[in-house]
Amino acid sequence: MNNRIENRLAELKSQNKKALITYITAGCGGYEQTEEAVLAMEKAGSDIIEIGVPFSDPIAEGPIIQGASIKALNRNTTLAGIFEMVKRLRQKTDMPLVLMLYINTVFKYGVEKFFINCKEAGIDGIIVPDLPFEEFDEINPTAEKYGIISISLVTPVSYDRIEKIAKSAKGFLYCVSSTGVTGVREHLNTNFADFLERVKKHSAIPNILGFGISTAEQAKYLKQFSDGIIVGSAIVRLIDEDDRAGSTKRITELTTSLREALDSQD
Repeated sequence: MNNRIENRLAELKSQNKKALITYITAGCGGYEQTEEAVLAMEKAGSDIIEIGVPFSDPIAEGPIIQGASIKALNRNTTLAGIFEMVKRLRQKTDMPLVLMLYINTVFKYGVEKFFINCKEAGIDGIIVPDLPFEEFDEINPTAEKYGIISISLVTPVSYDRIEKIAKSAKGFLYCVSSTGVTGVREHLNTNFADFLERVKKHSAIPNILGFGISTAEQAKYLKQFSDGIIVGSAIVRLIDEDDRAGSTKRITELTTSLREALDSQD
């Protein structure tokens, strides 16, 4: 039986639709606000949701997600608490859910215990941005044992590594749209046609662009190059702990606009 990620992406391909993947930092605003945001994004058109596990030194993240991580940690957000939150979500949704976290968190928790809990909670995949492709064997055998997909990342400067990363990738290939850390960008200067052409030569799975994408206009432009987009910082910055209902409304509006952009025919 295929993983929920694979099933959803296959369904989108059969419908000739682009994937919308959205991200939220768990515990920023509290677990309940995170749950509300996940369900709101699903209702507004997200296909897969990444749940970020807060970390004290998130080296791949820009100031927005770094700030959200600090807020979440200050609220005593833990990996164990996130697993419990996901279990509650699984009573309300069957959509694909992915954890994005740093490798030290996995090692500290215990690799076997981590993947057992992923399976029990209903997590479908993980993204570990600081784990080089060459070190995937540190976790991959255990991930596969419990049916969890480890998502690979490839960047515009991966060059000769693109082939080996793309050929072994599972679920979808996370194509980093620009070098540097995550964050909202007004201008995306990557040569996407060249980058994605190199990726597609070696990849049989969907190629999804992420990092820096924040607007419906960018989504509409980028959909010509890839099988979908990932939006994170633009959503995280909408979380206001003092205005929970307003945050959910704004997250819904942004997700809806991204969905409409991806589905538009122009």
